[in-house]
Amino acid sequence: MSNTVGRSIFYPTSLCPSVAEYQSKVNSSGIPANSLFKAVTVNQGSAQTQNFLLSSKFRGNKLYVRKRKFAMGRLGRVAGIPHAVLTTDHASELSGKYKLNGDIELQVGVDSVAPGSMTKVDIQVSYGSDSLIMHWGVIHDRQAKWVLPSRQPDGTTVYKNKALRSPFVKSGSGFILKIEIDDPAAQAIEFLVFDEAKNKWFKNNGENFLIKLPVKERPPVKERPVHEISVPEDLVQIQAYLRWERKGKQMYNPEQEKEEYEAARKELLDEVARGISVQDLRARLTNRTSSTEGKEPSVSQIKAIPDELVQIQAFIRWEKAGKPNYSPDKKLREFEEAKKELLAELEKGASIDEIRKKITKGEIQTKVAKQLKSKNYFSVERIQRRRRDLMQLINKHVAKDLSLQDVAAPKASTLTVLERYAKEREEQNKGLVLNKKIYKLGDNDLLVLVTKDADKTKVHLAANFKMPITLHWALSRTTQGQWSVPPQSALPPGSVAVHEAAETQFQMSPSDPSSKVQTLDIEVEDDTFKGMPFVLLSGEKWIKNNGSDFYIGFDNGMKLIPQVNADGQGTAKFLLDKIAELEHEAQKSFMHRFNIAADLIDQAKDAGPKGLAGMLVWMRFMATRQLIWNKNYNVKPREISKAQDRLTDLLQNVYTSYPGYRELVRMIMSTVGRGGEGDVGQRIRDEILVVQRKNDCKGGMMEEWHQKLHNNTSPDDVVICQALIDYIDSDLDIGVYWKTLNDNGITKERLLSYDRAIHSEPNFRRDQKEGLLRDLGNYMRTLKAVHSGADLESAISNCMGYNTEGQGFMVGVQINPVSGLPSGFPELLQFVQDHIEVKDVELLLEGLLEARQELQPLLHKHQDRLRDLLFLDISLDSTVRTAVERGYEQLDNAGPEKIMYFICMVLENLALSSDDNEDLIYCLKGWDHALSMCKSKDTHWALYAKSILDRTRLALTNKAEWYQQILQPSAEYLGSLLGVERWAVEIFTEEIIRAGSAASLSTLLNRLDPVLRKTAHLGSWQVISPVEAIGYVEVVDELLAVQNKSYGQPTILVAKRVKGEEEIPDGAVAVLTPDMPDVLSHVSVRARNSKVCFATCFDPNVLANLQANKGKLLRVKPTSADVVYSVVEEDELVDAKSTQLQEDGSVPTLSLVKKQFSGRYAISSEEFTNEMVGAKSRNIAYLKGKVPTWIGIPTSVAIPFGVFEYVLADKRNQEVAEKVKFLKMSLAEGDSSILGEIRKTVLQLEAPPQLIEDLRTKMKSSGMPWPGDEGEQRWEQAWRAIKKVWGSKWNERAYFSTRKVKLDHEYLAMAVLVQEVINADYAFVIHTTNPSSGDSSEIYAEVVTGLGETLVGAYPGRALSFICKKHDLNSPQVLGYPSKPIGLFIRRSIIFRSDSNGEDLEGYAGAGLYDSVPMDEEEEVVIDYSSDPLVVDAGFRQKILSSIAHAGSEIEKLYGSPQDIEGVIRDGNLFVVQTRPQM
Repeated sequence: MSNTVGRSIFYPTSLCPSVAEYQSKVNSSGIPANSLFKAVTVNQGSAQTQNFLLSSKFRGNKLYVRKRKFAMGRLGRVAGIPHAVLTTDHASELSGKYKLNGDIELQVGVDSVAPGSMTKVDIQVSYGSDSLIMHWGVIHDRQAKWVLPSRQPDGTTVYKNKALRSPFVKSGSGFILKIEIDDPAAQAIEFLVFDEAKNKWFKNNGENFLIKLPVKERPPVKERPVHEISVPEDLVQIQAYLRWERKGKQMYNPEQEKEEYEAARKELLDEVARGISVQDLRARLTNRTSSTEGKEPSVSQIKAIPDELVQIQAFIRWEKAGKPNYSPDKKLREFEEAKKELLAELEKGASIDEIRKKITKGEIQTKVAKQLKSKNYFSVERIQRRRRDLMQLINKHVAKDLSLQDVAAPKASTLTVLERYAKEREEQNKGLVLNKKIYKLGDNDLLVLVTKDADKTKVHLAANFKMPITLHWALSRTTQGQWSVPPQSALPPGSVAVHEAAETQFQMSPSDPSSKVQTLDIEVEDDTFKGMPFVLLSGEKWIKNNGSDFYIGFDNGMKLIPQVNADGQGTAKFLLDKIAELEHEAQKSFMHRFNIAADLIDQAKDAGPKGLAGMLVWMRFMATRQLIWNKNYNVKPREISKAQDRLTDLLQNVYTSYPGYRELVRMIMSTVGRGGEGDVGQRIRDEILVVQRKNDCKGGMMEEWHQKLHNNTSPDDVVICQALIDYIDSDLDIGVYWKTLNDNGITKERLLSYDRAIHSEPNFRRDQKEGLLRDLGNYMRTLKAVHSGADLESAISNCMGYNTEGQGFMVGVQINPVSGLPSGFPELLQFVQDHIEVKDVELLLEGLLEARQELQPLLHKHQDRLRDLLFLDISLDSTVRTAVERGYEQLDNAGPEKIMYFICMVLENLALSSDDNEDLIYCLKGWDHALSMCKSKDTHWALYAKSILDRTRLALTNKAEWYQQILQPSAEYLGSLLGVERWAVEIFTEEIIRAGSAASLSTLLNRLDPVLRKTAHLGSWQVISPVEAIGYVEVVDELLAVQNKSYGQPTILVAKRVKGEEEIPDGAVAVLTPDMPDVLSHVSVRARNSKVCFATCFDPNVLANLQANKGKLLRVKPTSADVVYSVVEEDELVDAKSTQLQEDGSVPTLSLVKKQFSGRYAISSEEFTNEMVGAKSRNIAYLKGKVPTWIGIPTSVAIPFGVFEYVLADKRNQEVAEKVKFLKMSLAEGDSSILGEIRKTVLQLEAPPQLIEDLRTKMKSSGMPWPGDEGEQRWEQAWRAIKKVWGSKWNERAYFSTRKVKLDHEYLAMAVLVQEVINADYAFVIHTTNPSSGDSSEIYAEVVTGLGETLVGAYPGRALSFICKKHDLNSPQVLGYPSKPIGLFIRRSIIFRSDSNGEDLEGYAGAGLYDSVPMDEEEEVVIDYSSDPLVVDAGFRQKILSSIAHAGSEIEKLYGSPQDIEGVIRDGNLFVVQTRPQM
C-alpha cells in the first residue's frame, strides 16, 4: 500500500487539518526525486483546507512558496416555476417558512430534542419536479466552511469534497427531505436548493438558507451512557489512522475500512464515557500539551519555528549533502533533522529573527554527509530535453478517400412529410433560408421555415396535428418577449386581430391533401421586424414551447447567404442523412447521443475520411452547444459514462487499426472528452460566441474581448470575467468593474496593450443581467480549467493512477495506473503540473513536448489503456496551445533566436498531432538548422530562415486546405439538415484551424517575418517585372479565376493567390500578390514580356492598405527592391494611355506559316531545320560541338511538323478526325469548355506502323533506348505521351494566349522533341540578363532539387535564386534559399517535349504554353533541405552555382544575345537541355 503525504489513507472529503499535520510529522513522502519537499494538499478545496507543515517546494537552488488561491465566481440567480402551495404543520419554534420564487414555498421544521439525542430536520417544498436536491453542509463554531456530517440521508452524494447533495423524496403533492444530525458541535445547517434537470438554483433572497440548530445541554459525564456520547469526526479519523499504523499499514477492503473506522470511534467513546474530555483527547491525539498537565513548557514548545525556515534549513542540508536523490522516507527524516537544528538554536535563547539571519549567513551548525548524486531525469529548474532523431517522428499515413460507391450505404430513408414540405419551400425560394426549426410536440411535429424572397420575409409553418390548429401570433421589433400587432399587409386571409396579436387558422396542404399536413404562410414586408413570437391553439388547449412562447428569428443576426451543398457533395451523404434522422433521439441525453455515435462508427470508418469527418462535425456541433444536450430525459451519470466509454473504445480501435485516420479520430475524441465537454482550450473560443449570441451582446467591449480570446487567451481573462460578473452583480456599477480589474493588477493601459486591445467598457442592459450572470459563471469554469491546468490534471490522473473514491475512509492506493510508462515519466508530468502557471512558459512548453515525445511510442502500440494515453496526449497538445498564447507577451521584446525557438516548439507540437507530417518534420529540421546558423553568427542565417518560414507557411496553407476540403462540405450539409445556425456553419473549419497549433504557429511566423526581412535586407517587396503602371485597383482571390477576363479599363490586380502558370488578363497593367511565384515562372515571363508590373508583397500591412484602395486609381512605381504607390487623378491616366498607344504601335503583327508533312515521321538532330522543327529542337542541335565539353548536351531526335495532321487524316483514325472537326466547330463558335474534350479525343489516335518503325530506327541509330524493346506496354506509354504533347495545342492557357495576340490557331503546328531523361539531382533555369533589373552585367538563375518541372510548372514555393557578375563568375551571390517542399524524380526514361512554331516569336514568348510529357510518371518526393549539400555546404554550393553561371556565359557568347537556358546537374556534371532567346 502506498504511503504518501499527498495520498493518505483518509478520504480528502473528510480528512481534517489535524490528521494532515500529524501525517506531516510521521508519514513518508511521495515527492518526486528532483525536489526535496513538496506542498501537501490533503484536502484541497474542502471545508478545512489550511496551510500546514509542508507548504512550499524546493526546486534546484530556489525555494518556491505556493500562494494561496482564492476562488472567483458565483452562482447565478434563476427564476422558479410556480405551483400550488404545500401546507404543512410547523409547530416547532425553530421552523422556518420561505418564498423561493413566485408561489413556490419551502418550509423547515426542527424537532425539539432531549439533551444528548440527535436533531431531526424536515424540509418540505412545493415544487413540481422530481429532480430537486439540497446542496448543504453543517456549520461549526467560528467556521465559515461547511463540515460534512457522517450521518446522511439515503441517496446523498459528496460534491467536490465541499458539500453534500441529498435528493428530495415525493410526498403528497410536494417533496420532502429528512435529515438527522448527531454532531454535538453542529450549530446550523446551511443550504441551497437545486433543480438538476433545469439547472436552476434557489436562494434565500440571494443568500444561502441558514437553519440554526438547538444547543445541546450535555448531562454530567459520569451519568452519560455510551450511546448518548459523540466525538468529533476529525478525532475519529486520527484514531483510525493510528490504528492503521499500529497494524502495519495493511491493505483494507471497503468493509474492513468501515470496521476499523467504527472501532476507532468506539475506543474514543469509551474514553469519553470514562470522563476524559474531548479537549484532552484532541491534545493527546495531536501531540499538544494538555491544559491538565502540570509540566512547565520548554521554550521550543512555547515558540514555534515557522515552516518556511525549517524548509530553508532542510534545503541547505540537501545542498551540503550534494543534492542527492532522497527516498520519500529520507526526505521526511531530513525535514525533522532540520527542525531539530533550529529548535536547538531556539533553546539557546536565539529569537526567530536571529535564527532567520543565521540561516541566511549559513551559521546554523549542521551535520550532514556528502552523498553521491544519482542521475535525475531532469533538472529541477529546466528539463534536459533528450536529443532525438526527428526522422523517427515522420508519419506518411495519408488518409485514403474511399469511393462512396464502394460503401454499402443503407437505403436512403423516406423523407417525412414535413421534410418534403421544407425541401419544396427551400427550392422555391432558391435556398435563401434565414432560419429553420422543427419542434417536437409530443407525438406531433411543427416546422417553421423562414426564407427571403426579394424584399419580403416569408414564414412557412407546417404541422402534422390530427386536430385543427390555430396560430396565435404577433411580430417583434426588439426582444423575444415583445408582442406587436402584425400590420394588415402581413395577415393571411381569414386572420382575426385579438389582444395585441392575431389568430390565423392552419389549412390542409393544397399540394398534397393526402399527407394530412396543415400549413400556413405569412409574408412580412417591413424589414424592421426581427422575429415572430407565437403559440398554438388546438381546441381549448394552448400549446407552448416547454412552457414558454415559441419564437422564430428572421435573421439570427446573420447575413443572407444562399444554402450551399444541398446535395451533399464531398460528404458521406448517406451517413449524414442517418445522423439527421437519429438526431431527435440523440437529443434526449448524452447517453443516447454517444450510443448512437457508437452504433455509427463502423459506417463512418468504412466511408473513409469523409465518414469520420461527418462524425467530427456532428460531435463538434454538440460540443459547441449547437445541438440540444438533454431534452427532459433523466439519465444516471454512470449510464452516460458507460455510453461514452463505449464510443471512445471504438474510436480507440479505429485509431489503432487505421493510421491514416488518427488525426481525425483525435479530433473526434477531443470533442467528446471524458466528461462530454471536450477540449477546454477550444471551449474558450466556442463558448464566448455562445455567451455573446444568447445574450445579444456582440458589440463593444464584449466583441473586443472575444477577439482577444480568439487571438491570445491568458490568465487575465479569468480576472476580466470576474470583473464582468461583479459589475453585473452590483447592478451595473462600472466602478466595481474597474476595482476588480485594478485589485488584480489589470489597468486600462494593460487592456490596451493586448494584441487585440480592449478599448471599451462594458455597457449591458438590465434585462441582460440574469442571462449574463448564468453564462459568464459557466464560462468562468472553462477559463479556470484552462489556466489552472485542471483538464490536464484529470488526464494525468487517469494515466498515473488516482486515489479511490467511494464509501469508507481508507484511501491512498493508486488505482489503475497505465503500465509500461517510460522511466521518469511521472516526474516529468509532475514538472509540467508544477510549471502550469509559471510566467516563463518556455519551461512549461519544453516539459509538455518532452512528455508528448515520451508518449509517442506508446500511442502507436495496441493496448487496453490506449484511450487514456490518447486523452493525455490530447490534453498535453491543448496545454501547449494555451501556453503559447500566454507566452506571446514575453516575446514582445524578444530577439529572433527566442522567437525561432518558440516556432520550433509549436511546429514540433503540430507535427506530433498530424498524420501526414513529413513536410512539417523537414520544416522543423530546417528551423533547427536556422537556429544553429543564428547562434554561430552565419551571415546567411536570416536569408535561410526566411526560406524555412516561407515553406512553413506553405505547409500551414496545405493543412488548412485539407481541413477545408474534408470538413466544410460535411459542416454545410449536416448543418442544413439539423438547422444549425448559419454563422456556426460558416466558421466551422476556420474555428477548427484557429483552435490548433497551426494558428499559433502562423502568429509566430508573422512576428518573425519582418525581423528576417530587415536582417536579410529583403525589404517588403520582390519586384519581378519592374514596369511603372497606372490603373484602378481590383482585388481578386486567384489570378487563375480571372486570367481569361478582359478588363475594360487599366486595372491593377491585387491577387491573393498566384500559382505561376497563369496568363495575365487583358487590361491588367499590374499584378501584386503576397504569393511567391518564381521569378522565372511562366506568369513572371509573361508579365515582363507584356510589360505588366508584377511584384510580391511580403508585408501584410502594406498588402491590406493596397486592398483598402479597391476601386481607386493608383500609380505603381517599382524599383529593383521596392514598390511605391499613390492615388492619382484621372488626367494622369489619359497621359499614360496615350503613351501606351504609341508603344503598342511599335509592336509588329504576328503571323504563322502553315507547316506541311514532309513525308518523314522521325528525324535525327542533324536533320533539324526551320521547316521541320521549332526553335527548341534547332537550338539544342546547334549547341552540339560548339560549347565546352564539360557542358553536356543530350542526344535528341524529333517527330517533325505535320506528322500529327497526317496521322489524324489516316483512314484508321477517320472517326477521331470527324469528332475533332466537330469539336473545333463548337470551339470556333466560342464554346471554350470543349478544349478538354478535344484533348481526350486526340488520345484515341492509333499510330501508323510506319511511324513506329521510323521512330524506332532514328532513336536506336542515335544511341537512345527504344521503349518497345521493353515490351508492347512500354511503347503504348510512349505513344500516349506523344499524343499528350500534340493535344496540348488545345490547352486552355495556350489557346487563350494565342487568341490574345491574334495568332491563327489552325496554323499552329506541333513538332515533338524526343530526349532521354536525365534523372537530375538539380535542375536550373538561367537568364543571362537579370530580368528583374534589366542589368546585362549579371546573370540571374534559379535552381531546384530534382527535375525542372517544379521550377517551370505551378509547384508552390521558391527555388534557390542567385546572381553572378559576368566579370566574376566564381562568386555567385545567393538571393534566396529554396522553399519548394516537393522535388520530382524519375527512373531512366524518355521525355517528349513540345516544340511548336508558335514559341519564341519576336515580341511574343510562347515558351511554356505547351506540355512536355515524360514516358513515365515522376515521383513526388518531400525535400529535406537540412541535409541537402546545395543548401548546407557552402563549398559545394559555390561550385555548383559557379558552373551554372559559367554555362550561361558560354552559351550567351555563342549566340551573341541574352539567353533563357534550361539544364540539369547530375553527379556534379552539368547538362543543358534547351536554350532560347531571353524575352
